[in-house]
Amino acid sequence: MRLRKNLLDTSNPVLKNEDVWNAGCSADSAETASIQGVVNKTGMLTVICVIGGMLGIWVTTNQPNLAWPLGIAGVIATIAVYFMIFRNPMRAKQTAWVYAIVQGAFLGVLTNALDGMLAKMGYAATGGLALQAFVITISVLISMLALYYFRILQPTKKFTAAVQVLTLGIFVVYLVSFVMSLFGAQMPFLSLGSALEGGNAALIGIGLNVLILGVASLWLIIDFGMIEQHVNANVPKQMEWFCGFILMVTLVWIYLEAVKLCFRLAILFGNRD
Repeated sequence: MRLRKNLLDTSNPVLKNEDVWNAGCSADSAETASIQGVVNKTGMLTVICVIGGMLGIWVTTNQPNLAWPLGIAGVIATIAVYFMIFRNPMRAKQTAWVYAIVQGAFLGVLTNALDGMLAKMGYAATGGLALQAFVITISVLISMLALYYFRILQPTKKFTAAVQVLTLGIFVVYLVSFVMSLFGAQMPFLSLGSALEGGNAALIGIGLNVLILGVASLWLIIDFGMIEQHVNANVPKQMEWFCGFILMVTLVWIYLEAVKLCFRLAILFGNRD
């Protein structure tokens, strides 16, 4: 009961909804969530995300005219699924795969486009941007898991609040950058265009990219804490999909920042073909 109270007292609005909690418990009280179950569900979503990435690359390569309309549809689908699961985490079992495949397609299109830009400029990214970003993502995941396992970093209230504030600031900056792009302007240092300027602009851009990647990585600590709380509280097994979804959201953000960082580094320090 105490662990359940802790979940209801969390900063996550989803877990404060006792009606959702009670509905989930009554729906499947025989089996409870486990760490291995969360790992399995996350693995499934990762595979689906990779398949989505392959589809995104295929579309970009063979049907480039479909990239833009599919991108808009993907954004709408992502927002719809996110808020659907946000309101009721029990829906993750039926909808998390949609998020995974849509985000995979988006990342595939973006990565392929950035690889194409590098090729046109005569730069070579060893192994390709996808491989480099994947290695960074896995390395970050393992590092954060080790820091959490050995209790070096823990999702305390102050830690969580600090990460949330930083994330909100990043979101606002990205939103302003998006609005500026609609009018043909670029956010100084933040946009990938700064990588082409070289000098201090490129270095500052890399620094900001690393900072944002660091903030994204810290969300893994919060995710691990949430998963451990869920498992210890004997939540329904169906919640494993919600935990996998939460991890997938963070990993997608980490990969996104990693691929942008690799793009910047390829231009600044990479070799020309």
